[in-house]
Parts: sequence; C-alpha cells; structure tokens
Amino acid sequence: MIICDSKNIFKDRKGVYLVSFYNHKDFLLNRYNIESSIIDLSELVLKDIDLHLKETDDIAEFNQLKVISAMNDVGLSDFHLHDSTGYGYGDMGRDIIEQIYAEVFKAEDALVRPQIVSGTHAIALCLFGILRPGDELLSVVGTPYDTLKDVIAGENCGSLKDFNINYSEAPLKQGKPSYKNIAEKINDRTKMALIQRSRGYSLRPSLTIDEIEQLIKFIKSKKKDIIIFVDNCYGEFVEEKEPIEIGADLCAGSLIKNPSGGIAPTGGYVVGKRDLVELCSYRLNAPGLGKNSGPSISTNRLNLQGFYFAPYVVGQALKGAIFASALLEKAGFEVSPKKDEKRGDIVTAIVFNDKDLLINFCRGIQKAGPVDSMVTPEPWDMPGYDHQVIMAGGSFIQGSSIELSADGPIREPYAAFIQGGLTFAHAKVGLLKALQEIYDKKLWKVRK
Repeated sequence: MIICDSKNIFKDRKGVYLVSFYNHKDFLLNRYNIESSIIDLSELVLKDIDLHLKETDDIAEFNQLKVISAMNDVGLSDFHLHDSTGYGYGDMGRDIIEQIYAEVFKAEDALVRPQIVSGTHAIALCLFGILRPGDELLSVVGTPYDTLKDVIAGENCGSLKDFNINYSEAPLKQGKPSYKNIAEKINDRTKMALIQRSRGYSLRPSLTIDEIEQLIKFIKSKKKDIIIFVDNCYGEFVEEKEPIEIGADLCAGSLIKNPSGGIAPTGGYVVGKRDLVELCSYRLNAPGLGKNSGPSISTNRLNLQGFYFAPYVVGQALKGAIFASALLEKAGFEVSPKKDEKRGDIVTAIVFNDKDLLINFCRGIQKAGPVDSMVTPEPWDMPGYDHQVIMAGGSFIQGSSIELSADGPIREPYAAFIQGGLTFAHAKVGLLKALQEIYDKKLWKVRK
C-alpha cells in the first residue's frame, strides 16, 4: 500500500518516501535512472519518425476493421466464448474461431488450436501433413530458421530426412531471394516451396507482401502445381494483405506472436486451401479425426479477444520497431531495417560486433519488463540452436514474442533481434533502459 499526502510525497509500506512525478521525462530520470542525454536523444528521434508512426496507425486501423468485419459476418456471440473438454466434439467456439481466421486471411479453411505449441510446431504440421516419401521441399530463401534444422534433417528423430523426404535450398543473393538459383533448384520432385517471411537469426531483410507476391508468381511460372507454403511468423497484420491473398497455398504461425494480441496463452494456426488444411489436421490429431476433435479447454475467449486486439497491438509493436531502428542508428549502431524502410515483420536487428554489448543490451531490456524485471538473463544452450542464445523478455505469456523481447545467438556478428511491445510506451522505456545498461557498463557513449 502507498499513502499520499497533500504535498505529493508518497510513503510506501516500508516507510520509504517517494516523490510523485508529473511528466514522463522526470519519471525516466528518477525512477528508471536514464541519463538526460539518452532521453534527449530519444526525443529527437521521435520528432524525426512522426510521419512513419502515423502510417503505422493507418495500417492498424485497416486491419482492425478487417477483424471486426469478420466477427460480424460469422455472427460471433457470447456462447462462442465457452470451451470444451475431452474429445472437443461440437465445439462451436473453436469452429467459429477458425471461420474468422479463414475470412481475415482470405483462406478456404483454417486450423487454430491450443494443441499447436509454437510456430515451429505449426510449420512441422504442414511439412509432415503434406509431404510424402520421395517428395522434395525447397526453401527459396536460403537456410530457414534455426529450429527447423532438426525438423528437416535431424538424425533418427522423425525428421523429414528419416522419412525419405528430400530437402534443398536456393541460396540468397545479396540478402534477397535469387530467382536464378530458385529456377535451377526446382525439379520434378519439388512438391513444396517454403518461403520464410521473417529474417530469423539472419541479417537478410524480411520479405514484404509485394516481394512475396512476385516470388510466388515466378515459382508458379516454373512449376504450376507446386505448393507455396509461407512461414508467416512475425508478419501477421504488418501490412494490409496476408500471403494467401497474393497466391500462397498454405500459411502458418504462432498465436503467441502477432495474432494473439498478447492474450492467447498458447497455440498456433494454419490457413490455406481446404484440402491442405485437412491434411495438416490429420497430422495434428490422427488420420480420419482431423478437425472434428481437439478440445479448446480454456482458450476460446482468450483467442477471440486476442485476435480482436491483434491489429492494434501489432501496430504498437511496429511503432516500437521503427523507434528502435531510428534510435539505435542514431546511437551509432548498424540496424536492419532502417527507420524508413518498408517492413515485412515486427523484428529489428542491431549489429553490435561485440559479445558484451549484445548481452548487456538484452539485460537492459529485461530490466524494463513488467514481469521478472529483477532477473538477469544469461546465455544458455537453448533447444534447437547450435549456439548459446541470450533471451530477454519479461512477458505475461512465457516466450510471447509479441510482448517486448530481445534475443540473439552468441556468435558473430553478435546481433540482437528486438521484437514486440504490447504498448509503444513499453517499447520506448525498454530501449532506453537497454542503452542505459550499456552506458553504465562503459560499453557505449552518447554521441555529441
């Protein structure tokens, strides 16, 4: 309990006196111990990116209307907010969630389930649900995200390789998909082309919807019946369109990233052509069971409410990403994308070229988290990665990367990947605290 007297002097339950602050700069100076020079730097940056932030608001409003319209069209009612147990037969809430996802993503069908535990799991459902022995998967954007390594080529763990499903990849050229390399890799066995929209732990740019559309047209021109599968993680609601609208056959992602609004406690989704989604449902449950089973347990209201908030929250995260690019470039670091570049996801990469800078920057992000701000992140051997990874994220949902987080592998060039932020205010204070942390450790100085 905190008691306040008429002079705006607060006393906490231990009897310590606290001063009341009336503007955010005083709060940052006195509560978060941010140097005034760092605050001044951020205020200059905010003026510089004002137009970019407004553009983000316009995208968020359009996507918000799209979600509300879908909920109106399917007749969402309060009885859909209830859940099921056991086999989950007749779960009307679960079914209407999938109708809403299908309409928003402009897909024929959707699979949205709490039993899908991550984006990697959702991707694996699509790969194993559709590919058969002798088929080939082609990654058209070079090497995919680290956690897919064992899914594709792990030894004796039920990987694609174990099931005699072939894999190849088209190397990037100067960080972009190479149409020449893709054309050379497509062959009679190539059944599926994988497009990873986000950058993962690489420094290549994320793909915009326009770039994905051109890529799909080119791939289809080389092999008409190839299945185009887009890993949509970190990309939902970043632009006005989604991959299915511009020619993708299948798309997947995680509910604790963009589509959750920070509310869904777990889950993943698959959207696309009806026959492909059905095959994925057989992999999730069992052949013959498909979408008819799978209880929602206690997630229907949370998934629906989270999806409702998602466009706004993604907009807030995008504002944080633009601010991060502008602030950290102004601070002297290499960033990708730049503040004025078009974005395909909510991720900003910062190249530190220094292990200590990477580690302490992430620790600063942690200190501003609403949860576990007292925890000091350490590099660790995270499952699915070849190198130790440091991860900072004081989030309400464990591992939720729509909430503000920063992480990176402990390997050269020692880059941090920042994403998320349920509110722009949290993204701002997190980034300022991160700069303060590397300032305090004498690893960085404010530029004059």
